[in-house]
Amino acid sequence: MNDHEAHMRRAIELAANVPELPFGAVIVDRATGTILSEGWNKTSQNPIWHGEIDAMNTLAASSVGTEGKNLVLYTTAEPCPMCQGAILWSGIETVVYGTSIRSLQRMGWRQIDILAEEVVRRSPAWHCKLIGGVLERECDALFELAMSHRSHPK
Repeated sequence: MNDHEAHMRRAIELAANVPELPFGAVIVDRATGTILSEGWNKTSQNPIWHGEIDAMNTLAASSVGTEGKNLVLYTTAEPCPMCQGAILWSGIETVVYGTSIRSLQRMGWRQIDILAEEVVRRSPAWHCKLIGGVLERECDALFELAMSHRSHPK
């Protein structure tokens, strides 16, 4: 298992905190591979508290001071435009995600139809490498299961 997979597995574990909205995220020190912050979807408390936002807020509130260029954010799904914008403002220069916005749309998830790549492309003052499809099948399964529970309430 490579580092990307190991960190994505942790994001998947965190997504279990809210199985009906399985958006989990971790922020990792690029040099050491140490997880510095974790987050998951908390939109029941605040509509903008997505997993990535939770992880970034947790990191900002911690005593860990590090530059964004030294960080990698892992998330179970491609960041929405709000989250990708926040990632750029934070200075994080690498994002690794599992499932894509297009896959979420095919499953029936409501998504703003602007991909993370477009947000990055249209933000020339920032640099952010996007790596998609890491443990995609496992991440897809989380979102498919969550959607099936919505479609067929118990």
